[in-house]
This record gives sequence, structure tokens and C-alpha cells, in this order.
Amino acid sequence: MFSFFRWATIAALLAVAGGLVAPASAAHASRPAAPMAPQETGFLNRKIALHGATYRFQVYLPEEWRRDERKSWPIVLFLHGRGERGAEGMWQTQVGLPQALRDHPERWPFIVVMPQCPLGSFWTDAAILQMAMAALDQEAAEFHADPQRTYLTGLSMGGYGAWELARLEPRRWAAVAIASGGIFWSYAPERWQQAATLPAEYARALGKTPIWLFHGTDDTIVNPRQSELMYEAVKANNGHIRLWLYQGLHHDSWTRAYNEPELPRWLLAHRSESRPGGKSEQSAFAERLIVPLHPPAIKLSAAQIEALEGEYGDAGGRSGTTIYRQGEQLYEKTQVGDVFELAAESPNELFYPNGSSASRILVEHNAQGRVVALLFRDDRHEEKWEKKSGSHN
Repeated sequence: MFSFFRWATIAALLAVAGGLVAPASAAHASRPAAPMAPQETGFLNRKIALHGATYRFQVYLPEEWRRDERKSWPIVLFLHGRGERGAEGMWQTQVGLPQALRDHPERWPFIVVMPQCPLGSFWTDAAILQMAMAALDQEAAEFHADPQRTYLTGLSMGGYGAWELARLEPRRWAAVAIASGGIFWSYAPERWQQAATLPAEYARALGKTPIWLFHGTDDTIVNPRQSELMYEAVKANNGHIRLWLYQGLHHDSWTRAYNEPELPRWLLAHRSESRPGGKSEQSAFAERLIVPLHPPAIKLSAAQIEALEGEYGDAGGRSGTTIYRQGEQLYEKTQVGDVFELAAESPNELFYPNGSSASRILVEHNAQGRVVALLFRDDRHEEKWEKKSGSHN
């Protein structure tokens, strides 16, 4: 009897519960779909396993990249210099092309793959080149890269590696840009014994692959003669090559090279499909330029110098800078006391002859021709300093 009433009560409770609780399948059907994870762009941590080793590296996705668009994107393989070697997978994002991506993302609508060479290794090691290409292939497959717009670049030791990959797989690259690199490795000085023949071997392997070389004329780490020899060899082979020598720069030619607005446009102007079967339809091209660090200075008149003298501040009245002269030489003294020499590119444009080649001070006049403000402009931003009342004019 007890057993009968106990089970009858349990059955009744279950029946009531059945009217209050929906079946599991119904509850699942009415549950809202889980939101999709936000799409990540910018610098992303990546890994690749090869021959039992795991390598960390970075890939950069432009902000406009979309996973669901299936749009093909141009892609760049970037090889860093000797000082950025390691195993953490991030140090290589500090200089060169990665720095340019941060400064001017609008100029670089590319996926950029940035492998890292381990300490004790070099980009010219066969296994390390294989790792770099495997990283490129992995990211190209996942992020919809365009095989006809695949580019190669490297700086310093990475320039050595870029020359090797350009030689080994010339048909893979739509164009190649190398800063402060060469084919005579500092850790293999015996290669210089082949200086009469080795550049021609590379030139023949490259064929019509477009190459743009950058080098500082005062580079004591990787002699600019390396780029000169490669320029002459590619030119003699009727290839496609540009050589820009930055006058007065030492080893770091890459900061200025990757900051050239023309460089990403030049890369995008080339597609590997224009060279069917590795044969280019384009004619031979060779360009060698000496690029001055600064423009030639002009001499300002005494009246022009006097008009510039005075104290300048921002819109809030805070001091920005002071312009003064000693004899016929102009100087700028900042609000923290730093002093910089100024020179004139034109009556209305000043530059720093001992400083950055990208920085300029533009002079603004009112309708009466009086100097009323200075506009400081570098490659990334600008500031306006208005001339304070009572200052010289």
C-alpha cells in the first residue's frame, strides 16, 4: 500500500512539472544563438610547427580585412634583422615594415607575415628559410591571400634572407624590396671571393622579378657596395631593378625606406601574372638614385630672419617654441630648453639640417604679410604655434 501511494504521488508531481518545464529539445531551440567572436585585426600572435619544433611569429591584418568577404588580399613576407632574433615571436615587430604599419596603416593594405629567426640561426639557413615559407603558406591559406600579389621584403640580415628566397623562388614574388642587405653575408666573409661571379648568378635566377634596393651611403655594417654590385648585375642581365642610396645614412636605411609613400604603391603595381611562366612582358628597367638626406638650404634675408624671431604658443596660450638667431643662423628653443638649428628650404618652409628628414616648419602670414603662426609637421602629425603678441616681427 505504501509503495502504491508513494509512486502515485511521484507520478503526479512529474505530471505537474511536465507542464511547467519545456522539453530539453524545445528549450534548446528557443535559446538565442551564441554571438560570434569579434573579428581580430592588427598584429596577431601565431604559431607554426615544423620538423618537431614550434615557432612563434606575428601576422598583421588590415583593419578592413573581413573573414566573411572571401576577398583576396595582397600579402608580404617580412624578414627582420639580426637584432630581432628570438623565440617569443614578437620582437621582430619593433622596426622596419612593422613600424611603418603602425605609423601609416592607410598606406599598407596588405596582410604581412612576420616570422622570427631563432637565436643562433640566420635567415640564410635552409631550415629557417623553410620555416619562413611555411609561415607564409599557412597565413596565405587562412586569410585569403592573392597568389598573384605576393611580395617579399627584408632588412639587414633579413635582406640576406630575402635575396636567397628571391633567387630560390623567383616566380613566387610579384616584387621584392630589400633594405641594407646583400648576398655577401657578414658571417661568411669567404663569399667575397666570388664577387666576380656570384651577383650574375643571382641576376640570372631572378630574371625579370622587380627588385627595389635601399642602402645608406655611410653603412659600415653591410657595405653599400653589396647593393651596387647587385644593381649592376641585374641591369646587365636586362632585369628590373631600382637602387636608392640615402646620402649620409648609416646602416638604418629601412626606417626611411619603409616610410617612402611610393614603396607600397610600387609593390601593388606589380603582379606575378604579368610574367607567365616566369617570363615578363615588361622591358628591362634600371634606376639608380642618390637621395639627399635634406634639401639644399637657401639664404634668408635679414628682414626674413627678423620676421621669424619671437615666441610661439598653442591655441591655449601655452608656450610652444621660440625662434631666435645668432648672426645669420636661425635656431629653435623648445619649451623644455632643447635647441635645434634651423635652415630654410624656401622663405616659407624650414627644416632641421641635423635632424629628421621628415620634419618641417611651415610659416603662415596674414594679409599684411606679417608672420602670425608656425605649423610644425612631421610624418605623423602636425602642431600649430601662434605667434604671441609683443614678439618680434
